[in-house]
Amino acid sequence: MCSIIGYKGDQYAAPVLVDSLKKMEYRGYDSVGISTIDDGMMLVRKGVGKVAEVNKHLELNEMPGKTGIGHTRWATHGRVNDVNAHPHTDCSGSIAVVHNGIIENYEVLKEELIQKGHSFKSDTDSEVIAHLIEEHHSSNQTVKSAIIETCKRLKGTFAFVSVFENGALSGARFDEPLIIGVDKNGCFISSDVLGFLQYTDKAIFLDNRDIVIADKSGIQLFDFDGNIVSRYPTQIAWELAAVDKGRYAHHTLKEIHEQGKIIAEFNNRDNGRLTQFCNVLSKSQSVYITGSGSSYHAALIGKYLLAKYPKIRAECVMSSEFQYVQDLIDDHTAVIAISQSGESADVLQAVKSAKQRGASIISIVNITTSSLARISDCFLEIGCGPEIGVAATKSFTSQLSVLYRIVNNIGNEHRFQNSLGNLTKAIEATLSIESEIKKISEKIKNVKDIYIMGRSLHYPIALEGALKIKELSYIHAEGIAGGELKHGPLAVVDRNTLVFVINPSDSTYSDIISNAHEIKARGAKVIGISDLKNSIYDHLIEIPAVEEILYPLVEVIPFQLLAYYLALMSNADPDYPRNLAKSVTVK
Repeated sequence: MCSIIGYKGDQYAAPVLVDSLKKMEYRGYDSVGISTIDDGMMLVRKGVGKVAEVNKHLELNEMPGKTGIGHTRWATHGRVNDVNAHPHTDCSGSIAVVHNGIIENYEVLKEELIQKGHSFKSDTDSEVIAHLIEEHHSSNQTVKSAIIETCKRLKGTFAFVSVFENGALSGARFDEPLIIGVDKNGCFISSDVLGFLQYTDKAIFLDNRDIVIADKSGIQLFDFDGNIVSRYPTQIAWELAAVDKGRYAHHTLKEIHEQGKIIAEFNNRDNGRLTQFCNVLSKSQSVYITGSGSSYHAALIGKYLLAKYPKIRAECVMSSEFQYVQDLIDDHTAVIAISQSGESADVLQAVKSAKQRGASIISIVNITTSSLARISDCFLEIGCGPEIGVAATKSFTSQLSVLYRIVNNIGNEHRFQNSLGNLTKAIEATLSIESEIKKISEKIKNVKDIYIMGRSLHYPIALEGALKIKELSYIHAEGIAGGELKHGPLAVVDRNTLVFVINPSDSTYSDIISNAHEIKARGAKVIGISDLKNSIYDHLIEIPAVEEILYPLVEVIPFQLLAYYLALMSNADPDYPRNLAKSVTVK
C-alpha cells in the first residue's frame, strides 16, 4: 500500500514528484523516495519519514531531470528503513522501479535471479521487479518486451512504474490501480488521481493487464500479450480545494466538520442510479453486504435498516471472511459492496468471486472511477470528496446517508424523507459541543482501556467509536453489545474501567440504563451519549434528539472528536495513524 507517481514532460520532474507525493501521502507515509533521469544518468534519493521531512533532509525537489518516478511506502515486506524505501534499482543502476501490491512468488524469483548473478540490496518483494526487467532488457530486448516478460513472471498483485536511463517511462497493473494523467506538456502515471489533479484533469484509467510506455514517440498502451489497446481520457470532476486543510489544523478535523454539509448535499442530489440499485436489490432472493473496517460497520446498520423497513433479509460478511461463505452465492444473489477507496483488496476479491458465481454486484463507493465501481453492475456514489485523514469520518456518515436513501426509496415508500432533510441541523448542533468533548478527552487521556456499549443499531456505532479511538489515539477500545455485558465483558469491569454508553431516548434506553447501573455497581466510570440527562452518568455528552432510526448519524460524531483530541494529547498525528494506510490494497 503506497502512492506511486511517474512524470515525463517539459517541467523539471523532482518538484512535480514531491508535490504529487504530498497530495497522496495518506496512502503511505513510512518512507519516501524519488528517482530522476538527468543527461542519461539515473539519480536516486530516498529515506524514512514523511515527504516534507525527507525532502528537507535530502533536497529531493532539487534533483535535476525532466523524467522521474516517486513513491511513499506503507511497509509490507521488510522493515521501515532507507534501504527498503522505494525506488529500487537493478544491478547496473540503469533501471528504477516503484511498486504497489504484493509479489507472492518473489522468493522464488529472487533465488533464481541470484543464481544468475543479480545482487539484492533490500528485503522487499518489490526489488525483484527491477532485476527481472534488467534480466530481460539486458538481452537486447526492447523496453516493451522486457516489461511484458516481467509481468508474465509475476504472481500476486501489482502496479509498478519503472524509469530507464534512456528516458523511457513505463507502468503496468494487475489488481492494483494505475492511472495516466494526460497533459499537453507531458504525462503522469499514478496510483491516484490526486497525484496529478493539480496539473491536469484528463485521466486514462488502465484496465487489468494493461501496460503503458511513454517515450520520445509518445504514449503507447498494450496488454500483457503485446496487443495494442485503446483507452480513452476521462475528465475528473473532483475539486482541488477539497484537499486543502483550510483553517483546520488537520485534515481529520476538517473532514469531521464537513459531514453536515455533505449529507445535506447528498440528500438534495438527484441520483439517477438509485432506482436501478433499488430494483436489483428488491428483486434478489438473497442479499449480502460486505465491507472492511468502518465500511463493515456501515454494512451492519444497512442490514438493520433493510430488515426494519422493506423487510429484506441481508447477511453482513466482513470482506476478509467472504471467501468462506462464497458457496452460498448464486445468480439470485445481490452483493452490496461498500468501500471508500474502491480499491480494498479484500472487497475486490469478495465481489470478483461473487460475480463469477453469477451474483449482481451493487456497490457504494466514493471514487466513481475505482476498480470496485468499474466491476459493479451498478454503483452509488457517496460524494464526500477526497478523504485525506486515514481514519474514516465523513466517508462513514456519507455511506450511512446512502444506505438511508436506499431504504427510503425501495418501493417508493419515502419513509423518513423529512427527517433526513433536517438532519444537518442535528449534526451541526453536535459539532458545536466540540469544546466540551475536548475537556472530557483531557480527563480520560491517561486511561488504558475504553469500552463502548450500545444495543440494536447503536451497537455498530459502539464498534465504530472503538475503532476510531484505537486508530487515532492508540488506546485500547472495545465495542460491546449491551445484552452481552453479563456474558463475559462484566468480568473486566472494575473501578479502573471507563465505559461509554450510547443511550438516546429510543426503544433501547431503559435496557442501557440497567446496564449502566450494573457497571456503576462495580465502581466503573460511565459517560453517556444521550439527549436525556440521567444521574447514572459521571459525564454526559449531550446530543440533539432526532428520529430514532437516524441516531447513528449523530452519535458517531462525539467519538470521532474524542479520538481526534485523544490523539493530540498523546502526540500522535491524527491524519496518519501508525501502521495504517487509507487504501488497503493488499490482503
